[in-house]
Amino acid sequence: MKLAVIGAGYVGLVSAACFAEFGFSVTCIDKEVEKISALEAGRIPIYEPGLEQIVHSNFEAGRLTFSTDLQSAVADADVVFIAVGTPTRRGEDAADLSYVFGAGAEIADAMDGFTVVVTKSTVPVGTAEKLKNLILKTRPKADFEVASNPEFLREGSAVEDFLRPDRIVIGVSSERAEAPLRQLYRPLTQKDVPIVFTSCQAAEVIKYAANTYLATRIGFVNQLADLCEKVDADITHVTRGMGLDKRIGQHYLQPGPGFGGSCFPKDTRALMVTAREQKAPFTVVEEVIEANERRKRSLTERVTSAVGGSLRGKRIAVLGIAFKADTDDIRDAASLVLIPELQAGGAVVAAYDPAAMDNGRSQFADVQWCADAYSAALDASAVVILTEWNEFRGLDFAQLAKTMRAPVMVDFRNLFSLQDVENSGLVYHSLGRAQHDQTNDTDRIALIRSS
Repeated sequence: MKLAVIGAGYVGLVSAACFAEFGFSVTCIDKEVEKISALEAGRIPIYEPGLEQIVHSNFEAGRLTFSTDLQSAVADADVVFIAVGTPTRRGEDAADLSYVFGAGAEIADAMDGFTVVVTKSTVPVGTAEKLKNLILKTRPKADFEVASNPEFLREGSAVEDFLRPDRIVIGVSSERAEAPLRQLYRPLTQKDVPIVFTSCQAAEVIKYAANTYLATRIGFVNQLADLCEKVDADITHVTRGMGLDKRIGQHYLQPGPGFGGSCFPKDTRALMVTAREQKAPFTVVEEVIEANERRKRSLTERVTSAVGGSLRGKRIAVLGIAFKADTDDIRDAASLVLIPELQAGGAVVAAYDPAAMDNGRSQFADVQWCADAYSAALDASAVVILTEWNEFRGLDFAQLAKTMRAPVMVDFRNLFSLQDVENSGLVYHSLGRAQHDQTNDTDRIALIRSS
């Protein structure tokens, strides 16, 4: 069975490489000539652990090829996946489906023989039906079926998620569409991975519902952390006590600077729009979206308070600008809000991220980009941990404190226990936990105030 995957972005490239790993012949297609040339030369355009190896091995084996020629690739394919972007429409909250429908029109012209056209992109409910009608309008006698196969890939662990998923969800309207997709995922179902066959509409809703529910948990725990600060309860103890309930579990119960990335922000908004259009308002989701924006806007106030009430002329070290660890993605990251606001308050921002600094340079003006965390912290009035990279967990507190102008750490990821930093020489601020007792720290308080 031959596959064509339209879109060599995050979802498309990971999917194409992993299907090739299963032994299928896969052509990954993209309109960007430079991207395809780079992939053919062995250069991976995104940072994703394990992706480079799996792309290279399958490219060398001849199972994975890259092309800008959609016509030929689709004509030769039994199954065509649409894995193009569905960003938020400019100036609105709805998903922009122009790339999906553009791909559909080209597929209609190129199909040769029976073809299953599958939406892998995250799309609102009803998109599969619209895609089917578009293809029929373009080519009334085409022999095809449309299916929905949403992806559940987490940035930073996408290859692992594809090869060892929790479940596979496939929306179809006929056995004719189901058969090739069942064969395609046999390498996983033979390992007892659950597969859910349902309608296209249900598959489309499942994707949005899953992401929105996870975003809701993040919003919940962030507000819970705020409450814990007010009542002197430790959020880490509270979430552990909650998470041991099997109905709740521990996942997505860590407070942080707010969710970002390519999925949660746009998917929550798209589901909100769909619910409004269907006159079934999803008010819980609307509050989650607003609470997340408030969370990001509150970060600067926390940093300002930690350094004595004014940012003017102070060097602030920001560690991590990606929206989460193990990715170079800064889309909707908290850094996009925090860094400009720090600068607007008069701070000089020094930043370091293990993977995302190239993306950061194109977004932020007047940021001092540093080679490591210690270079960023040199002469700083505060170190702000914004992304939970593992290398930050091993920071030498004494070394940091020795070189800083004021030994203040604002940890928006709760990477460290309060005991870890109690005798470190740092004044430590985290989320949802009692702050460091500064009663006897007169020397350090004086230093902060004079910096």
